[in-house]
Amino acid sequence: MSENNIEKKWYVVRAVSGQENKIKTYIENEISRLGLGDFVEQVLVPTERVIQIRNGKKVHKEKVFFSGYIMIQANLSGEIPHIIKSITNVIGFLGETKGGDPVPLRQSEVNRMLGKVDELALQADSNVIIPFIKGETVKVIDGPFNGFDGTIEKINEEKRKLEVMVKIFGRKTPLELSYMQVEKV
Repeated sequence: MSENNIEKKWYVVRAVSGQENKIKTYIENEISRLGLGDFVEQVLVPTERVIQIRNGKKVHKEKVFFSGYIMIQANLSGEIPHIIKSITNVIGFLGETKGGDPVPLRQSEVNRMLGKVDELALQADSNVIIPFIKGETVKVIDGPFNGFDGTIEKINEEKRKLEVMVKIFGRKTPLELSYMQVEKV
């Protein structure tokens, strides 16, 4: 097994708000100081570009998207979680149970946080009309049930989620999916 084949997953590190970039640098420095670069692929502070008006001029500014959260793509084996948690202003990992292991993000969550699904950011701003109706047939385009067709049973506008009844092995199974995980058939 070569050094670069170590499986890495995305995790979220909770940090003191307002210190995200500083902490990102601390983590990177600590990892390279300890020679653990093979285990930690990248440390990211998800940001969004915002335009502010300063003295009558438009200024593009990077704004931290999820205050207090830093994403890290790593293989958290051995001492690594402990090393990261001991860094100043790091609170811990998101989703970890007390004394348990940090929980990796699902791919769909990673895509969302990395802004691959730019439509989400656009939709969050405007009151979008709900693109789906109850009883409509949709195709699942993301997640473990990719390719399955289902019928919309419930629509949760607030959370932008759908309950879709999908036939799996001949049995109807309700799935909770986001708008971005389905498309009209």
